[in-house]
Amino acid sequence: MAAAVWTDRGRRAAAVLGTVTRSTSSHTALKPQYDALVIGGGETCAAYLQKGGLKTAVLERRHVLGGAAVTEEIFPGRLASGWVYTILKHGLKVYMRDPHAYTPMLEEGVGGAPPRSLTLGADLAMNQMEIGKFSQKDAQAFSEFIAYLDKLAGAIHPLLDAPPIDIPGVTAGSLRKRLAAAKTLRPIIKCGLKLGRNIPDFYEIVTAPIMKILNRWFESEPLRATLATDAVIGAMTSPSNPGSGYVLLHHVMGELEKEKGAWGYVEGGMGGVSQAIASSARSRGVDIFTEKDVEQVLVDSDGAAKGVVLKDGTEIHSKVVLSNATPYVTFKNLTPQAALSPEFLKAVDQIDYTSPVTKINVAVDKLPNFLASPTPDDKPGPHHQCSIHLNCESVEVLETAYKEAMNGRPSARPMLEMTIPSTLDPTLAPPGCHVVSLFTQFTPYHIEGREWTNQDREAFADTAFDWVEQYAPGFKKSVVGRDILAPPDLERIFGLTGGNIFHGSMSLDQLYLARPLPSLSDYRSPIKGLYLCGSGCHPGGGVMGSPGWNAALTVMADLKRR
Repeated sequence: MAAAVWTDRGRRAAAVLGTVTRSTSSHTALKPQYDALVIGGGETCAAYLQKGGLKTAVLERRHVLGGAAVTEEIFPGRLASGWVYTILKHGLKVYMRDPHAYTPMLEEGVGGAPPRSLTLGADLAMNQMEIGKFSQKDAQAFSEFIAYLDKLAGAIHPLLDAPPIDIPGVTAGSLRKRLAAAKTLRPIIKCGLKLGRNIPDFYEIVTAPIMKILNRWFESEPLRATLATDAVIGAMTSPSNPGSGYVLLHHVMGELEKEKGAWGYVEGGMGGVSQAIASSARSRGVDIFTEKDVEQVLVDSDGAAKGVVLKDGTEIHSKVVLSNATPYVTFKNLTPQAALSPEFLKAVDQIDYTSPVTKINVAVDKLPNFLASPTPDDKPGPHHQCSIHLNCESVEVLETAYKEAMNGRPSARPMLEMTIPSTLDPTLAPPGCHVVSLFTQFTPYHIEGREWTNQDREAFADTAFDWVEQYAPGFKKSVVGRDILAPPDLERIFGLTGGNIFHGSMSLDQLYLARPLPSLSDYRSPIKGLYLCGSGCHPGGGVMGSPGWNAALTVMADLKRR
């Protein structure tokens, strides 16, 4: 009966790595000549280029806009979500989440009480009360810890919205050129001044294992494990590995509706983000086309990019080409190999795209009911709108899951981050039904050296569901459809090399001046007129818009100098 209800409701909208089946191309015809061409979901970059006076077109490979930030159907009528952004003027509506994190325990309740849980949100007093269930000492320390993170995150914000230092410009050329390049020093100087005496703290958190930091601040395992999840999310690393501290910092730097560290769900799924950005770009005159699969970047006899050729043989010429694809796809698949040096191609091969993520989108006919926070009559509680952390009450569980994946096996007890956006967004599912997104770790790209099979996908999803069932009995019975995307599927469908959601690991050797390579940190490529504008560039994945903005500034500066 529930499945019939879903079908009768028809198609709605879904989520990141989710669902939509309609083309969203511009109604204008593809022109043979543009000032700038953007390959992939680079509508943000295109809007800035167009604003700067360059006639720009975006060429999407798939039938929907947005790269991985799309809305697609996982089951008739059901959708799922991921990253959040806001452009209200162009039709984007965001449902704010508060509280934002919920970690239930697998334990026996005492004296008939339910198992304990930890819920964190914007209310400091509520957070301290929740943490006090496990440690009064931690409850008192929490506010100081948040202030410590905010201080560090706020100080490095200037670095995110600006290109890295122009090292060649500052160190070579005429005095006039050096002085012009010296402007790129401003963000890092501003960052240093804001950090002040906290510079050693900043150095420590970006280089240390996050557990070194968390163990100093807290003693309760559920709190440390919950915070540690943000240090490993999307990364093939453990809380005990150096550099995991930066991943945590990276995830607390954002803001939503001017509220730092806030999270939300986009109405209709994450495709709403791409549609809003596309609407903004079109309003400026950008031409956007779907199902335009680029075969290769065209390079002229002088070694400069002059446009692209599509897989159907159509040539489109332009002054510059910007790629929102991963650096690997850009230089190994889309660029003529003869135009690049063997040394450069070897360096591109060394970029780390390891991913631990398998995404499972689930359609259910009943809201999960957690033993730790039971809700009567299938009505959502505050915890249902959170990121729900399962198998996250112990750091040891996270460490074991990581080690299994490093040995080539999907985790037997995976880290599960569950979201249920339909608890806030009624457009995603019929009344009484819901969409559930499971962001799972840790899974390898190859299982003990071999390819994933459908049987492997189903077996891993069964394992994940078995664990959800322990926290929320009845979950497995409520499932009416599921879509399983292992790392190779994320690569094949969304062009995410290695299945890495950040377009490259957010490790210290692939950040700032070294993202994605030391020779590529300024968005330019060895091919004159070919640029990178995606998450594989500084400041990296999860900082939506900044790579495109920085790349657009670089392009316009270069064209001005021509």
